[in-house]
Amino acid sequence: MKRLNILIWHIHGSYLNTLARIEHNWYLPVKEGRPEGYGGRGPTFDLPGYVHEVAADQVANLPLDLVIFQTPKNYFTDQYEILSPAQRELPKIYLEHNTPRPHASDTSHPINDPSVLLVHVTHYNRLMWDNGQAPTMVIEHSVAIDPEAHYSGDYDKGITIVNGIQKRPRIAGYDLFLQTRQSIPLDIAGMQTEEFGGLGDIPYRDLHRRIGHYRFLFSPIRYTSLPLAVIEAMTIGMPVVALATTELPTVIENGKNGYISCDIDMLMKQMRHLLDNPSLARQMGEYAHQVALERFGLDRFIRDWNEAFARVTRTSALST
Repeated sequence: MKRLNILIWHIHGSYLNTLARIEHNWYLPVKEGRPEGYGGRGPTFDLPGYVHEVAADQVANLPLDLVIFQTPKNYFTDQYEILSPAQRELPKIYLEHNTPRPHASDTSHPINDPSVLLVHVTHYNRLMWDNGQAPTMVIEHSVAIDPEAHYSGDYDKGITIVNGIQKRPRIAGYDLFLQTRQSIPLDIAGMQTEEFGGLGDIPYRDLHRRIGHYRFLFSPIRYTSLPLAVIEAMTIGMPVVALATTELPTVIENGKNGYISCDIDMLMKQMRHLLDNPSLARQMGEYAHQVALERFGLDRFIRDWNEAFARVTRTSALST
């Protein structure tokens, strides 16, 4: 398809890092006072040269083809502040990263608009949200990480990767991490984790080489979309130990690419088993890598997103 000019807000850095591998012209609106590292050439992400930061008050001058929203604020507030009337008539996609809240099955999605394509990142999410009149599509995750990052598992420790886990204690499983750390050698990386002895925010370009030394990834998250950290770990060939919630039961196969259960005591038993059996962990990691390539490969992700772009731009052309 032709190269598009796409406006998207910088909401989810790891996801944007992958989405930006699709060779269109991406524009990120920014305002004065944004935190250091927000946007393309910050210290955490290395985005391609066709990703451009643009001052919010200049967005109305851009020759856009498509707008992607990711939060209710983007859709209900930001677009009316920075887009021109003509730009507000452009094809629109709403990218929903999250599981429904507050109720798992009876929460109506705020974007109840038949002219907006609602893209979910997991089939679980599309199933559980009440999507109203919005047309929907599922584009499963992928990751764009350093191809030189590989699993060795030479540390007799596990690793958890969650940003701000203590700020979302029940959903993100902060209590489960602390409980597990009492009896299992376990480190944690992510923003604000240094506040309780963690490794802090490791730049994305370095993260996967660092975590590849750990024996397994432990995801204590109770209720979010499929964590990108899980896919990143699998991609480098690392086994995963996780709770059997949301989309994860379709990704982790017990005893093949990791362990999954709602019984935290059982999971800790399996963590000890991996710590005691590094060769088994490597074997599981090899299968995890195979699953990641087949299900979450970057080529498939790019094809799916280009299909979504073609769908909304074609529909828009037919309606004019």
